[in-house]
Amino acid sequence: MGIPPESQKLSEVFVQLVEVVARLRSPSGCPWDRQQTLESIKPYTLEETYELLEAIDSGDDELIIEELGDVLLQVVLDAQIAADERRFDLIPVIQRITEKLIRRHPHVFSDAHAETPEDVHRHWDHAKGQEKQRPSALSGIPPALPALAHTKKLSSKAAKVGFDWPRREMLFDKLREEIGELADELFPDGVVPDVPASVAGQVETDEPIGDAAQQSRIENELGDLLFVVANIARRWKIDPEQALRKSNAKFTARFRYIEDQLRKLGRDIRDATLDEMEALYQQGKAKENH
Repeated sequence: MGIPPESQKLSEVFVQLVEVVARLRSPSGCPWDRQQTLESIKPYTLEETYELLEAIDSGDDELIIEELGDVLLQVVLDAQIAADERRFDLIPVIQRITEKLIRRHPHVFSDAHAETPEDVHRHWDHAKGQEKQRPSALSGIPPALPALAHTKKLSSKAAKVGFDWPRREMLFDKLREEIGELADELFPDGVVPDVPASVAGQVETDEPIGDAAQQSRIENELGDLLFVVANIARRWKIDPEQALRKSNAKFTARFRYIEDQLRKLGRDIRDATLDEMEALYQQGKAKENH
């Protein structure tokens, strides 16, 4: 562990990548690459990051290699765009992150000590605090983060300065409170109807909320509920974004199982009954454990 790649080979392949990107941006290169700016390339950077996460979830090493390459390309291309605009190039980007890693790990590169991950976090936060004077303890969170990841960052930063519930179990009291407040907005008497989950019966059409003010209140209460759920995840050391990604992947696999089984019977899912789909869904779920 901790052994870097062979330096000569690494230098060769990395320089080749940098030269290829520079050629794409040159007057004789690619028209699409030439017209990109740091602003226009942002959506692709985000997309490649999510594709890397999906590849990691798959466990497919070849796919992970490919997607890591795509993410690396975004870094090199961004730096080349900046160089072409006479702002900066790739060298200070590499130097800055190298210096930061050394500075924030004094227990590795200096004489500080860290026996636990908590010790490491303290060193990291101390070094970060010396580097950047921020106006708020909540500063420095990218606004473009997905909402659940943003919530985790917000609550973690607040907790670092002591703004947190003394016991994590208390969050379930808050969860019940938020469910009650949401129910107050959704139902006339604030009581959730006792309707057991079942596929039996006629599918009802969901009526839209006609009152804009009520819709805004419901959004607020639902947001508060999700905020508490994300905090529960944080206090139990679970990444809520990753947890939701896994649930999305499970649902996708089970839904596709329904489609596949119906397709084998020469049928389209649009023609199946809810009872049939639910039975196949449970069948696909059962197969996951075997």
